[in-house]
Amino acid sequence: MTGAPAGPGARIEVRSPYDGSLLDTVPRHTEADIDAAVAVARACHHAGPPPAHQRAAVLDRAAALLAEPERTEAFARTIATEAAKPIRTARAEVARAVETFRFAAATARTLTGETVPLEATAVGEGKFGFVLRVPIGVVAAISPFNFPLNLVAHKVAPGIAAGCPVVLKPASATPLSALALARLLTDECGLPEGWLQVITCGGAVADHLVTHPDVAYITFTGSPEVGWGIRARAPRAKVGLELGNNAPVLIEPSARLDEAAAKIAVAGFSHAGQSCISVQRVLVHRDVAAPFEAALAERVQALVVGPPLDEATDVSALISPAETERVASVIADAVVSGARIVCGGDRTPDGILRPTVLGDASPSMEVCRTEVFGPVVALTTYDRFDEGLALANDTRYGLQAGVFTADLATALEAARRLDFGGVMVNEVPTWRADQMPYGGRRDSGNTREGPRYAAFEMTEPRLIVVAP
Repeated sequence: MTGAPAGPGARIEVRSPYDGSLLDTVPRHTEADIDAAVAVARACHHAGPPPAHQRAAVLDRAAALLAEPERTEAFARTIATEAAKPIRTARAEVARAVETFRFAAATARTLTGETVPLEATAVGEGKFGFVLRVPIGVVAAISPFNFPLNLVAHKVAPGIAAGCPVVLKPASATPLSALALARLLTDECGLPEGWLQVITCGGAVADHLVTHPDVAYITFTGSPEVGWGIRARAPRAKVGLELGNNAPVLIEPSARLDEAAAKIAVAGFSHAGQSCISVQRVLVHRDVAAPFEAALAERVQALVVGPPLDEATDVSALISPAETERVASVIADAVVSGARIVCGGDRTPDGILRPTVLGDASPSMEVCRTEVFGPVVALTTYDRFDEGLALANDTRYGLQAGVFTADLATALEAARRLDFGGVMVNEVPTWRADQMPYGGRRDSGNTREGPRYAAFEMTEPRLIVVAP
């Protein structure tokens, strides 16, 4: 399952982000291990994929097993311990992975090509043409730490649906969920040997995977700097990137303020803000800025900060102490530059950064310009809707944005003018259904995920012409 074995004693420690305790160790694979895994995957591709109905059955079985209460709880606890994701949020991630596999199974059964109207010209008279969608080849999948199960599923499940062998490199900080999923698929769901292999290694070694000449498609979720670097180093492979964001949401005077505040209090701080569509920039019309700020602060202050396995916990630790220091520095820089701490901004006795709301944030501040990837929401006021739209669009990112309004014309104008891959009306930009086309523009990426869309990217057209 993991390619050639790593050398004796070559292991990576997996530690809890919450308390630093050792959870497990995994192999520290090498470039030779990657070569061996890609060779196995290439042989699988050349042998041809299992029939579509068999691939669909594997995916259906995975969904059914993940949905079993005992299995759901086991995966949720693995996610919670290795990623410091609160256990209730971890259970929701498992439920989403179930849906991802279900939609991938449907995709496996319905992925098809099209006919070509050859007789539309005289030269094509009597001929029949059609296009098949065939597997593109070996898929290199690189997943991030923040959704160690479902974002793995969003790469592996479409690969199975498309008939592509997958070599998966999960985040070094959170490989345990991926390894457990791979065991489930191969040991219990009937996925043939070699069609999914997991490589656990550092980023420098993983570069050998994305530059490997036998890799046909690379699917990467992570930072823009790493993602675009991969694309530059792999000019002959097809590269799909799902990258960062500093998600904006506009609050219009007609918005239901309590509803917007309640949703943002969850969307800005779920998994400590470590999501590429976590609400980060809240752009509030000046007429409702004060009551909205008060409503948001009340809800954010009610969030429970604590250990990830505590059922009451809403927010837990960031993925590492270094990340905690980085985000705290962003908050401090914003305050020095004139922002006001509405709530939070400090740490608990065990070092967890409290959910933080900043008021009077300026668009020039780092907290508004970059992707913070932490438990921070910055409030900025505007006077006219045109100004709010311009502030939302003033970013190098373009994944998802949101607007809260009761006015249909305002909603439609936002849909037309917000330059993002997805626009949510009366919903936070953090909202995602796993079957929808998900992706962005500019530094947020170049593709769309969701089982149907990802599987299509993992195939290529093959024209067939039949003459009489």
